[in-house]
Amino acid sequence: MKQVTATGQTVEEAVESALAQLNTTKDRTDVAIIDQGKKGIFGIFGARPAVVKVTVIIDPIEEAKKFLLQVSEQMGAPANIEIKRDGKQVHFILTGEKIALLIGKRGQTLNSLQYLTQLIINRFSNHYLTVILDAEDYRNRRNDTLTQLAHRLALKALKTGKDVALEPMPSYERKVIHTALSDNRRVKTFSDGSDPHRHIVISPVK
Repeated sequence: MKQVTATGQTVEEAVESALAQLNTTKDRTDVAIIDQGKKGIFGIFGARPAVVKVTVIIDPIEEAKKFLLQVSEQMGAPANIEIKRDGKQVHFILTGEKIALLIGKRGQTLNSLQYLTQLIINRFSNHYLTVILDAEDYRNRRNDTLTQLAHRLALKALKTGKDVALEPMPSYERKVIHTALSDNRRVKTFSDGSDPHRHIVISPVK
C-alpha cells in the first residue's frame, strides 16, 4: 500500500504535494486530514502547516489483470483479457494466438495461474473474491470431460466392487465430479488426501 504524509500552508497544498510524490490523481486516493493547519498572526507568528496522509487506493481486479498480462508476456503467449464480475466471483477470459501455452497439459498451467491470480486479487481486496481463469472455453470443455469420466469410473467401481481413486484435482473440478454422480444412489463420492494431492474417491454402495 502506497501512502505519504505531506505538509503545506493549506490542506489543498498538502494534498497536491502528496499527489505529486505518489504520481497519482486525487480520484485514486484516500485523503485523511491530520491537521487543518493554522495561519497564525500576520501569517507568521503561531503558524502551523496543514498535514495530510494520502493513501493510494489499489483496485484488486486491475492488479490481477496486470499480473496476468505480465506473466503471459513472459511466457511468450501475450494475451488479451476480458473481465466479467458476478458478485464475489471474477472471471478472467484469456484470448491470444498462443493461448494453448497458458492452458498447458490437462489445464495444469491454467490452474496454476488461476491459483496465483487468486492470491494476488485477495492480497489487495477487502473481502474474499473467487477467481475463475478461462481460455478458449476450456472450463466448459473440461467440465464435459470430467462428467463423462465420472460416469465411466462409477461403472468401473460397480463392476469391480472396489473404490476408484481419481487423480488430484482443484476443488472446483472435484465439485464437478460430486455433482455428476449426486443422483447415482449406487455409488458415493468423497474427497481424500490434502492439497495439492486432494482427490476424489468413487465408492460402490454396499
